[in-house]
Amino acid sequence: MPVEYKDYYKILGVGKNATTEDIKKAYRKLARQHHPDVNKKPEAERRFKEINEANEVLSDPSKRKRYDTVGPDWERYASGMGGQPGGGSGFHWVYNGPPGANPFGTDAAGFSDFFRTLFGDAGNGGFADADDLLGRTRTRTRSRARARPGEDVEAEVEVTLAEAYKGTERVVEIARENGGGPRRLSVKIPVGVRDGQRIRLAGQGLPGSGGGASGDLYLRVRVKPHPFFTRDGDDLRAELPVALHEALLGGEVTVPTLKGRVTLRIPPETQNGRVIRLAGQGMPRTTGGFGDLYLTIKVILPTKLSEKEREMAKELAAARGNENVRSHLL
Repeated sequence: MPVEYKDYYKILGVGKNATTEDIKKAYRKLARQHHPDVNKKPEAERRFKEINEANEVLSDPSKRKRYDTVGPDWERYASGMGGQPGGGSGFHWVYNGPPGANPFGTDAAGFSDFFRTLFGDAGNGGFADADDLLGRTRTRTRSRARARPGEDVEAEVEVTLAEAYKGTERVVEIARENGGGPRRLSVKIPVGVRDGQRIRLAGQGLPGSGGGASGDLYLRVRVKPHPFFTRDGDDLRAELPVALHEALLGGEVTVPTLKGRVTLRIPPETQNGRVIRLAGQGMPRTTGGFGDLYLTIKVILPTKLSEKEREMAKELAAARGNENVRSHLL
């Protein structure tokens, strides 16, 4: 049966100009996808062998150079020396090692006939006869992955402003790499967390292979908008509605804060748009203490006036008839 040419670039899904890093990434992705320990489909073992063989050649600069040199027309090179590349073609590999040894230091057990023909003589003791690629490649994969860390994982959690003020907990579901059920993880959201802040949980990402360290979990926090407060760093801002008579005469009003309700004294003759600061009523600071709460006064004019109220407004207008509040515009 004729030996079939193997397009190793196509098997790994990379171009002929692929870098060593490109080949490494493609191999890791495909090996993880088709490894028989993970993929139970009937063709997974065959694909895994092909992927490993392609990586064996393309990740080794000397093998890759020879493979690229012969190309798809490899048979005319192999015909000159009984299946060994070389002979009358003008293309010759020089090897000064012991007879029958593998000139490239690779155990080719289980590799394809194409690989054996191209890189060594399977009949002269250079390679083992047993088709034990799967066991060997599993061992090789574990060995290469010994220092390979797991991948990092990113997730997003949403909290209210009140939860960001006090701190809270969330249960995060992390998908498993092998397609199993999600892993549930309880995560503490720190006091004073900001919108868009990333929280790193070391070692809570995907597990490493071959004893490698697990990756990290990064949580991006989204703080939901509050109906009353707007956050400004560690400070809070809000509009405080005030009745006309409260603004004119002054008085005490109840104000909500994230700590609870407080009483605020409105000074007499408070102008619309005035900002009043409540110290320490903002968000917790990571360095300790709290920010401030800034309240912008919004005077609410009365509507549906009674006759008495209209008369009072006329009396006020008459008393202040010479006042021109727009004089600064003229």
